[in-house]
Amino acid sequence: MEIADVSRAVAGGLEIDLLVSPKAAKPGLGGFDEWRRRLIVKVRAPPLEGRANREVEEMLAQLTGRRVAVLAGMTSRQKTVLVAGDPEEICADLRTKT
Repeated sequence: MEIADVSRAVAGGLEIDLLVSPKAAKPGLGGFDEWRRRLIVKVRAPPLEGRANREVEEMLAQLTGRRVAVLAGMTSRQKTVLVAGDPEEICADLRTKT
């Protein structure tokens, strides 16, 4: 499985389906959940008051160098984020980091 399997190009960027693991000992990308077809993102923040969402946005922004926003799943572990920019470039950036 690769980043193209869990994402889709949209106007303005790339939507990526995530499975977020809060309160992780080591934050970062954790591979893929093949059953749910999502990229696993581990964050240190607890899922309280949007802290985990903010950490997801910050982590992906640092990895890609682009703006990131959570679009769906604000209170769920399964989220969809929008990474602004050229979808092909974003996929290439994330492919080297997963």
